[in-house]
Amino acid sequence: MNHKDILAAGKRVISDEARALVLLSDTLGDSFCEAVELMQASKGRVIVSGMGKSGHVARKIAATLASTGTPAFFVHPAEASHGDLGMLTRDDVALVLSNSGETPELADIIAYTRRFGIPMIGVAGRADSTLLQQSDVAIVLPTAKEACPMGLAPTTSTTMTLALGDALAVALMENLSITPERFRDFHPGGKLGARLMKVRDLMHTDLPLVAGDTGMGDVLLTMTQKGFGVVGITDADGALSGIITDGDLRRNMDGLLDLSARQVMTAGPKTIPPDALAAEAVAHMDEMKITCLFVVDPDGDGRACGLLKIHDCLRAGAV
Repeated sequence: MNHKDILAAGKRVISDEARALVLLSDTLGDSFCEAVELMQASKGRVIVSGMGKSGHVARKIAATLASTGTPAFFVHPAEASHGDLGMLTRDDVALVLSNSGETPELADIIAYTRRFGIPMIGVAGRADSTLLQQSDVAIVLPTAKEACPMGLAPTTSTTMTLALGDALAVALMENLSITPERFRDFHPGGKLGARLMKVRDLMHTDLPLVAGDTGMGDVLLTMTQKGFGVVGITDADGALSGIITDGDLRRNMDGLLDLSARQVMTAGPKTIPPDALAAEAVAHMDEMKITCLFVVDPDGDGRACGLLKIHDCLRAGAV
């Protein structure tokens, strides 16, 4: 094949599968809603199973469900027949995948769910298949030709099943009102976890704070010792009332050491709450052209509880 033919084959496959996904979207109905409601109502976990290519898709769906707030794991149907059926409980929901709906290896797991009253959601391409006939909720994949020119290798069918799994996971996520902060709890590592870090995860707590009547000589000493390049100024109640930066020092060079912190400070400094996302803090600092923010808890009587520097966020990958 020349490059033109290779490119044409690739585009044909993608176009075929894209059309199948549109068809899948158009045919979603009540069974999809019932599947979401059944999984949401479960007191246990979603047990996802499938054989062959459906098994690979099932593993991915289980991982996506778990990462979006729905406890789930994959059970291999062949291993289930040799003891892993014990991993299913009456509190669980089974999500079983099979394009034909007649995969022999699924027989034991189907029979087990029927015997012990474990709710089962079946996904297959034939409404009259054994799997869907036995399921409590049956989701029928629309008829679409496989992208494989011989119609043998699972291609379009697995793409539709994968997309259906994503749709179930996201619908559940939205139904459960999973917040970005809660999402981070499922992804503490890697770039995703870093982008969802909170301000409290990165802030410094050994703070450069002085009272408003502190002389500038002592302010400079505190600024040097703490090494943040800023000093926060507190009022008589300990609340943060101002900030002194290098810019404030330059603007007050004449007779600086004769002044008090209150006379040099910039009043009403920008702050951020500790539960805000670090990425949000970076956006604020970038917008205001500053490099650090004092952290003030809304319930803390205006007292500073931390200091966040943009460099800490960049090092942690929080952008």
